[in-house]
Amino acid sequence: MPSKKALIRRPSPRLAEGLVTHLEREAVDVGLALKQWEGYVEALRTHGWETVEVDPADNCPDSVFVEDAVVMYRNVALITRPGAESRREETAGVEETVARMGCSVNWIWEPGTLDGGDVLKVGDTVYVGRGGRTNAAGVQQVREAFEPLGARVVAVPVSKVLHLKSAVTALPDGTVIGHIPKVDRPALFPRFLSVPEEAGAHVVLLGGPKLLMAASAPRTRELLESLGYEPVVVDISEFEKLEGCVTCLSVRMRELYA
Repeated sequence: MPSKKALIRRPSPRLAEGLVTHLEREAVDVGLALKQWEGYVEALRTHGWETVEVDPADNCPDSVFVEDAVVMYRNVALITRPGAESRREETAGVEETVARMGCSVNWIWEPGTLDGGDVLKVGDTVYVGRGGRTNAAGVQQVREAFEPLGARVVAVPVSKVLHLKSAVTALPDGTVIGHIPKVDRPALFPRFLSVPEEAGAHVVLLGGPKLLMAASAPRTRELLESLGYEPVVVDISEFEKLEGCVTCLSVRMRELYA
């Protein structure tokens, strides 16, 4: 069995109706978005990830951003309760998929709200963004779910972007990277590296030195290459118009199998 699996979900035909919070709305080319999504999925597969496709949710415009529906820690799948009420129908199909995969399923309950894009795992430290989509009760429920498993949960304020992982992600050595103007409290991270572009703050760890990142951050790509990493670049311009990035288009599940 492959050691790395990634949940993905095909874009809805209604993608162009997706929510926009911190950006001005732009027209989204749904046909181009589908081609870009297929390129993203192919990049995962090429670099050793087996993709598991969640059933489409065609009536949910934002459902392609599958990461927001579930947070994985070890073998526990924490089904979220999205902060935007219009997104709550997205979680049912994800719950069915992770249950079939043998995960132990847990849930965020009212009054808690949590979007998976607000959760950044660095080793056993779980950073949870407290912002527009994730509330204090949601943060506390993450603590209750994951701290008994050995996690250390750290709450992080988020006010300048949609999700915590819209501002920061982490390199393989645990260094957190972000574009300073979009990060509320960089000092909360023990090791922090500033990157020159907002889109450069988003990387997916593919394995070894390989990092999946967006084509819209060429200067950050050069910086990461100079540090010995091997960026794998994908064009996700249509998803970026909806505040999406490379992390939110999949849920990486290496913890289950590695």
